[in-house]
Amino acid sequence: MQLVHAGEHQVVLLELDSETLRQSAEEAGLTCAVEDTPRSVVLDLSALDREGPLLLFDASDPANGGWFSRCQFYIDARTGAVLQTPFTVANSKDAAGRPHPRALRVQIAKELPSHFRMPGRQPVTEKVLYGVLFNFLAAIQRVGVGICGQGIVRPLAGRIDAPPSR
Repeated sequence: MQLVHAGEHQVVLLELDSETLRQSAEEAGLTCAVEDTPRSVVLDLSALDREGPLLLFDASDPANGGWFSRCQFYIDARTGAVLQTPFTVANSKDAAGRPHPRALRVQIAKELPSHFRMPGRQPVTEKVLYGVLFNFLAAIQRVGVGICGQGIVRPLAGRIDAPPSR
């Protein structure tokens, strides 16, 4: 981890290890392909052997109240941002262009403002990020992750409505 000064701004540069990220995903029970770029790392995750879909659900649907009360991660559907993390989520598409129920893309930002805090108000470090990522990956398989609002990220579990027609 490095702290970089750019004029009045300070930026934390994370030095993420691709192999550690891949191993974390595999320990959580997911197949993972890692793409490392200068400003982010992209994880293509899949659980093709899984019987049901990954547990991304619409947090506003009253039928999902049981999941909503247990989840610890929420996604802004408009942007794909996982709240209080440097993660951005996107649905993977199947051959017909629909969201694949057992696959997901997660982008991890390597450049963060120095005031950025992880859940529990923890300052960002690589070690904290690996722990939060493992908890997030476990949550999409066991507990559930709520999607707030409507936008680019679509639910994979619970009642899945067709996108609004234009």
